[in-house]
This record gives sequence, structure tokens and C-alpha cells, in this order.
Amino acid sequence: MSSPSPEPTGTLAQALSQCARLIAADPAKAEAQARAILEAVPGQPQARLYLGIARRRLGDAADARAVLEPLAAEQPKAPAVWFELGLACAALSDTTAAIAALKTATRLRPEFADAWAALAEQYLAVDDEEAAGHATAQQIRLATKDPRLVEAAQALLDNKLAVAEHTLRPLLKAEPNNIAALRMLAEVGARLGRYGDSEALLEHCLALAPSFTTARHNYAIVLHRQNKSQAAIAQAELLQQADPKNAAYRALKGAAYGQIGEYEKAIDEYDAVLKASPKQPRSWMSYGHALKAVGRQAESVAAYRKAVTLAPTLGEAWWSLANLKTVRFTPEDRAAIQSALGRSDIADEDRYHLDFALGKALEDAQDYEASFAHYAAGNALRRKSVGYEADETSDHMRRSIALFTPEFFAARTGFGDPAPDPIFILGLPRAGSTLLEQILATHSQVEGTMELPDIIAIARRLSGRASRKEESLYPEALTGLSAADLKALGAEYLERTRIQRKLGRPFFIDKMPNNFAHVGLIHLILPNAKIIDARRHPLGCCFSAYKQHFARGQGFSYDLDDLGRYYADYVALMRHMDKALPGRVHRVIYEKMIDDPEGEIRRLLAYCGLPFEPACLQFHENARPVRTASSEQVRQPLFRDGVDQWRHFEPWLDPLKAALGPVLQEYTD
Repeated sequence: MSSPSPEPTGTLAQALSQCARLIAADPAKAEAQARAILEAVPGQPQARLYLGIARRRLGDAADARAVLEPLAAEQPKAPAVWFELGLACAALSDTTAAIAALKTATRLRPEFADAWAALAEQYLAVDDEEAAGHATAQQIRLATKDPRLVEAAQALLDNKLAVAEHTLRPLLKAEPNNIAALRMLAEVGARLGRYGDSEALLEHCLALAPSFTTARHNYAIVLHRQNKSQAAIAQAELLQQADPKNAAYRALKGAAYGQIGEYEKAIDEYDAVLKASPKQPRSWMSYGHALKAVGRQAESVAAYRKAVTLAPTLGEAWWSLANLKTVRFTPEDRAAIQSALGRSDIADEDRYHLDFALGKALEDAQDYEASFAHYAAGNALRRKSVGYEADETSDHMRRSIALFTPEFFAARTGFGDPAPDPIFILGLPRAGSTLLEQILATHSQVEGTMELPDIIAIARRLSGRASRKEESLYPEALTGLSAADLKALGAEYLERTRIQRKLGRPFFIDKMPNNFAHVGLIHLILPNAKIIDARRHPLGCCFSAYKQHFARGQGFSYDLDDLGRYYADYVALMRHMDKALPGRVHRVIYEKMIDDPEGEIRRLLAYCGLPFEPACLQFHENARPVRTASSEQVRQPLFRDGVDQWRHFEPWLDPLKAALGPVLQEYTD
């Protein structure tokens, strides 16, 4: 431990040495010793440090902070003081202050492994997995003498994931119980999005070392990323048993509750986090998300405003305000966003969120050229971090069209689970799917849920791919599945989605738009499910997606050419499915719904086999939770204002038009 200066001598040194020995074994005696030293030598820096450590270990983090903050101001180059101050702030759930203090400790002493480990935990608390991974790699690199682990940790620091994996896999083959290597390879898997691999590695790691807190926290996050919400909550509760005051564990529970539609429980968790630590901008932002979902818009706006007040460069909070679609930024707001964008020290994630937010603000101000410039800048920056390949999408569509012939389906008549419960609403994002969900969820027999990941998860498993570099076996893998196999997959889907069904109604909605790529799979495993294709004018739909930053997925939406190709591929596949399975899919054109809502709603209900209920015409009065970007829009009556908004931006949409090709005129066929 690096000590604050000046160094004591003589009898004082002996007293301080005794105090240091007592801290771990008997912090109460260490406190008494430190106070005795300070009575004899007022202001002695080392004694004040030991007093702060003792107070924190005795459970009074607030008192520890009160001791350590002035000491850090007086001893700004003492890493041990900043480290202990960081731990005290962390114990108080003041993650922002904890990160600042721990970063100072690591800057002053780059080889401070314990400080890097503590910093990783605090980054996880604010959901900054990239920074947490960097800090963890630094800690492992410094804490181990094994040259292989040092090499892998350095590769992680440099984000050379292939190098790290190449180093770690042979090590684990020789030493399958190497806890550090398991934890590091799980980090590689998580960064690559291979959450299943990461989950298995962390399970093994925790079986060997159940008290490995960081690994358990990572495990809970990986479960959350895979929508295994109940399991993530269980792990967070285990973590809370050891550290009840840790805000990160409460925040993780809040996010997991939101994932399964338990919004009131999510709000309760965030309430508790913010009561203990009201200066957490990211917690305020997450709180705003939960409030938005249940329609508490004014409180949601206030929460987002609190987040940007605490952290003016937090781009995601500014974007969250813009994403309500009903908030109009003031000139002062626009100036604040522009000021944040003018800084050179903000992360790319903040920068592209700020660009999207400013694009929306300038669009509302009718400065369309400047608005498009910021949308384009945000998209270009975001596109760099997205591994989307348009050719892969086109190839999947071609292979699906080749496989799913009328004869293929006829040979499998009667296969799958016969349950009629699911109603799939699919298509492209921003095509009106949330509107259709809101209409149907107003019916007494239908429950709305959210964009469920389960069909995509089943398709991903059938693909047999461990990484994107490997060739996918899907959809051709469906040819080898028996009637029993397909029925089991249908039953699996129904079981996986059961947790989303709260109301006991006979039908429920899955509105994952990307499920259009899996209509063949849906038909085979759930032949009596309803499938609704939500379609909108290609320029309106694609540009609406272009100016929308999606939290996850939708990698095609950050480039106009990618968007046009994706839309054209979607129309081609759905056109084929109309021929292979006539009448199986019901199509709703958004613009027709706006022009003739009652007629379209009656046709929609008739397709679903539901009797007409007048309440469906008053869908905007339904107070059900809505998670998507359209949450506030579907709580209002239908209006035409948004239908042609894209026309303001038409001068800059030529690349999109070119990529769309003939489908620009033929999209309703």
C-alpha cells in the first residue's frame, strides 16, 4: 500500500505499524489506535488513512468518506488514499464518485491490481461492460505471474479477442479448472456475443469458486443478456446476500424485472437504488425507462432530466428524452447537446447518442438539413461498431425461398404444436407493429407482451454456429426434423414465453419484427399461430428506422444502402411466403390503417378469429405497459402527421431509393 506523505519515524512508526496489523483482524481496535495517534499527532496522514479504512470495515462508509475526502484533497498523489476513498464511495452506492476515485488510484499507480479489480466492479454497476472488461484485464495481468494469462490479459486490453482465445483455450485444455482462465475466456465470449459459451464457462468457474463475486456478477449479466431473467434475478439475490447495500445488484434486478414485464418491481428496485444513491445518472436513466414503459411519462421525463443534469455528456439519457417522441427540446437543450458534442473527451457511445438526439431536436425545429447531418453522423459512427453484413441477410433470404416450397410445407402438414395461442406481428421496425399490438392487446382475449427473442434463439441454435465465421445450417436444418422434433420446438417456444403471460388470456402477442425471416420456422412449429405482417411505405419505414437508435439488434438500420437492401429482401421473402402458404400471413399496410382504421381493425380481428370489440377502436386508452420507441405514440389517437415526415428529408435519400430498387413502387403487392 502506498502511503500518504510524510513518512513517520520512531515511536510513531511503531504505533502506525501496529494499527496496520490490526485493521484486518480487529478494525475496532485499529480505529482506537488511529484515534490515539491523532490525539497525539493531530492531522497525521497515515493515521487518518487507517481511521478511514477502519470506519469502512466497521460498516460506517459515510464516516469513512468524511475522513478520506479531505485527506485525498491534501494528499492528491497518494494512490492508497484514493483507493480507500473509492471503496467508501462504492459502499455508499455513489458509483460516480467511486469510479472517479479508483481511476485516480490507477492513474497514480498503474500496477495497483486491487484498484483495477474494484474499478471493474464499479463499471459493471453502471452497465459499462467494455470499461469493466478493460479494468478486469488489467487486474488479471497484474495479479498473475503465469505468462500465458499475462499474454491473454494484454490481448483483452488491446481488444485482440482472437489472440486471447487462442492463448486461453490450450491453457484450459491442459488446466480445465484454472479459474482465472475460465473467467477470461468467458469475457472473450461475452464481448463476441457468444453468451451461451460465456454462461457455461462462468458456471464451471463458480462451481470451483462459489465465492468469486466478480464471476457471479458477470454470470448474472450474461444470463440477463440471454433473457434468462429469473435466473439472473436469482444470481443477483445471491450477490445481495453477501453485499446487501450494493446498488449494482439492485439495478441488475430492476433490469431483469423489466425484461419479463414486472415493471412495478423494476421501479421498486430503482427507487431503492436512487434513495441510497441519488447521484447516479445511469440509474436515473434506467428508472426513466421503467416509468416510460408503464405510461408515467411526466415522471419519466423528470428522471431523464435528472440524469442529464448529473451527467451533461450522457448521450443515452439525451436520446432517451428524444425517443419519447413527445418531448420538444428547448433552445437551451440544443445548446447543451451541442456543447457536449463539442468535447473531445467523450466516448463514441455518448457521441452517437448525442447526434441522434440533436437530429431529433433539429427536426422538431424544422432545420432538416442540419437534422439529417446529425442523423448521418450518428449512424456512421454507430455503423463502425456493428458487424452487420447485408450479403448474409440476402443469402439467408435466397436459401429460405429455395427451401420453403409449397411441396415442402405440404409434406409436413399437421406437424408442430397445435396450440393457437401466439399472434406474431412481424416486418420491419418502425412499420406500425406497436400500433397493431396495442389494438389487439385492447381486445379482451389477447395479451400484449413485447419483442420476444425466443424464435430467434431457436433459429440460432438450429444454425449450429459458434461464431459468425462459421457457415449456418439454418434453414436447411429444418429438413431433417421429424414431426416430434417440430412439435417439441413449438412446445419449447410456448414454455419459454409463458413467463411473459400475466393476464391468463387465451392469446398473446410476440411482436419481434425480425421474426419475418423465420416465418417458415414459425409455421412448422406452431401451425395454428397467427402471423401478421406490418408494412409501411419503404421510404417512411426505412428513414424512420435510420433516425432511430436501437439499444440492441437492427444492425442493418445504420446505413441507407443496408436499409434499402434489407427492406427489399424482406418483401421478396414475404412475397414468396404468400405463394408457398396462401392466406397464411395477414398483411396490414400502415397508411391504410391510418386512412380507414375501423375497416382495417375489423379485418385484422377477423383474421385472428376474434369477435369485434368497440374498445379496439379506442386502443389509445389502454394503459398497458409498452416498451418500444412508439410507447407514447400508441397512447394517442391515430393521426397522419407522421406518415409523410420522410418527405422533408427526401433530398438526401437517393442511396436508399437506389438500394430499394423496384420495391419502392411495388411494396404493397
